[in-house]
Amino acid sequence: MIKMECFLRHRGDVIKWNARLLRLLGNVPPGVHPEAQQWFSTVDTDRSGYISQRELRQALLNSNSTPFNEETCLLMFNMFDTSRSGRMDVFGFSALWTYLQQWKGLFQQFDRDRSGAISTNEMHQALSQMGYNLSPQFIQKLVEHHSPRGQQGAMHLDRFIQVCSQLQTMTQAFREKDTAMTGNVRMSYEDFLAGSIRRLM
Repeated sequence: MIKMECFLRHRGDVIKWNARLLRLLGNVPPGVHPEAQQWFSTVDTDRSGYISQRELRQALLNSNSTPFNEETCLLMFNMFDTSRSGRMDVFGFSALWTYLQQWKGLFQQFDRDRSGAISTNEMHQALSQMGYNLSPQFIQKLVEHHSPRGQQGAMHLDRFIQVCSQLQTMTQAFREKDTAMTGNVRMSYEDFLAGSIRRLM
């Protein structure tokens, strides 16, 4: 069994075989990855032709078999639910599938000890490589805040995606105001919230 091949609860070897079959048969819509097509068919439990937020959350797992947290699922769902209908078609799901694969690769790159979780030191290395100049104290608080109960200082994949995505959003909002690239801006609290909420929504 290929565990967590797209973070879904199903056998990766069967999905990959079926994805190859779909490619050979030509049943994959243009622009949709064959594996994503097969995952979509498996996750779409009510056979509606769409994925709901509930179906997505039921399908996503961390490496320790815990489900993705609701906030991360909602964040990702909103990113790829382009129609804002509360449901996602196969094209949106294929884009989400690619997005998850990219984050999974990055997560595994910095999970140096292969524990299935990111430690404070590993998170510091990850954020530094992404271009963030954040203090060790700030990163420690970040990891501790997003660690599961009983696992202080260990961030799983779902929280890693959530934190990094939100950091990107907040940084983009900040840079819109920091036109001189000094690292300092003057803005009202509402201006800051408006820029952040626009991206988060």
